Amino acid sequence: MNRDMTIDMCSGPLPGKLLRFSLPIMLSGILQLLFNAADIIVVGQFTGSAAMAAVGSTGPLNNLIINVFLGLSSGASVVMAQYYGMRSWKDAGEVVHTSILLGAISGCALVFIGIALARPMLTAMGTTSDVIDQSVLYMRIVFAGMPAIMIYDFGAGILRAVGDTRRPLLYLLCGGIANVFLNLFFVIVCNLGVAGVAIGTVASQSIAGFLTIRCLARSDAPYGLRRGELRIAKEKLLRILRVGIPTGISGAMFSISNVIIQSSINSFNSSAIVAANTAAGNIEGFVYTGMNALYQAALTFTGQNAGARRTERIAPILGWCLLFVTVLGLAVGGLAALLGRQLLSIYNSDAAVISYGLERLRLMALTYFICGAMDIATGSIRGLGPSITPTLVSLAGICGLRIVWVYTVFAARRSLMSLYVSYPVSWAVTLAVHLVCFAVFFRRWKKRVQG
Repeated sequence: MNRDMTIDMCSGPLPGKLLRFSLPIMLSGILQLLFNAADIIVVGQFTGSAAMAAVGSTGPLNNLIINVFLGLSSGASVVMAQYYGMRSWKDAGEVVHTSILLGAISGCALVFIGIALARPMLTAMGTTSDVIDQSVLYMRIVFAGMPAIMIYDFGAGILRAVGDTRRPLLYLLCGGIANVFLNLFFVIVCNLGVAGVAIGTVASQSIAGFLTIRCLARSDAPYGLRRGELRIAKEKLLRILRVGIPTGISGAMFSISNVIIQSSINSFNSSAIVAANTAAGNIEGFVYTGMNALYQAALTFTGQNAGARRTERIAPILGWCLLFVTVLGLAVGGLAALLGRQLLSIYNSDAAVISYGLERLRLMALTYFICGAMDIATGSIRGLGPSITPTLVSLAGICGLRIVWVYTVFAARRSLMSLYVSYPVSWAVTLAVHLVCFAVFFRRWKKRVQG
């Protein structure tokens, strides 16, 4: 692996390196969202609001199922970053091979889980009868391609852990370009509708997964992928699970709360409201993805510097990331709110859809920076090693608070706005608690390292 692709995170000025690391991840996140946006835009423009609602209504449920496994890829990235910071190449190599096998196994498990649970869980969410059959079809096809998706995520996590954020971006770009053309071909030429965009998404993710594995296999670095060394190293697996399982549970908790909110949105029994929520949520995703890149930076930089015992760099990493995420969130979120009507019209030209979408977008886009700051604090804690505490805090602050909100505030005043306000409230409460936890864990870790 070309060392020019990596970033030395343990020495030198932090601001420039944090941005150099984050920018390709931001662009990668945008491309990931374009996969979903391409699906939603194509069916919204060429098939109709019902098909658009069918694709969008699967999002929270897909994330609920996938996030537990994506937590494992995050765990692998943290463990890899720590060994890389220690310059322990043998251990790093074992993490690579364990991670790729774990990704393949996770992807195969998701095929069966997603296909089996699609209809019963979409029914439990209150998905309306006019879209549920198309939703089930879309979800089952997407989950059939989960092995490729998981292999890409685990492989990209390994590359990012050593500071290489550019190649995962390039591989995703190749898949993204293919996705757009395949969606148009399958929907317009083949008239496959929802099934067509699902097939296009699976094919594009397979391309990205293949390129990532090829990159690792061709590397001559100690952390390159060797077919003869593919096996699960028990000690490394346990370390990955210790970080990854709580991280995955935390992600699932976010998704559970979103599933409950999606069910509340479905309760209005309006495909226009569901379609509007889908479009607005997708636009908000573009606001969030830049901030999530800074979360990855906080996680990885903290992990490497913790492994190298560079105590003086840990707190500044958190500070710079909080500053960057606030500025970015306010700037991009403000732009999304300002251009809300034009952006929503890209997804659907229905006046009712645009009106409902603006109601959500104007609140959420302007407060998303709080969510980004919350994630930064979480990433800094996990980079130090602890994973269970931030999971419990997120469980109470995000999932618990939103569920209580739905059954109290929303139940008392059934309106879309009373439902949407639960998001910034839960982010702010959880951020405050995470910052206190970081201060406690950092003090303990510093004493242990210096003692």
